[in-house]
Amino acid sequence: MHDIEELTVTLTLDNDEEVECAILAIFEVQSQEYIALIPLSEDMEEEEEVESDIFLYRFRETDDGNPELSNIEDDDEYESVADALDEWFETHDPEVEHLTQ
Repeated sequence: MHDIEELTVTLTLDNDEEVECAILAIFEVQSQEYIALIPLSEDMEEEEEVESDIFLYRFRETDDGNPELSNIEDDDEYESVADALDEWFETHDPEVEHLTQ
């Protein structure tokens, strides 16, 4: 179980732009953990989400407890992760919480 309430992540995009994101969910699909992030607007409080794309990444904690994100390179894997997140949205309020599937 991950304590993810009020945590944010700063992503550096391919164009070197930095985006501050709230953690929407950390969830498991086929024994691999994933993280769903939603960008925060500079004009809004951390808890208020901007209507925008959700970023999906592979997630793991290193041996010293630090989070590590990596891109999902495979289209089929990405579709499975996106489908799992869609199913989660159907049964949960859009609040930050942990998802285990």
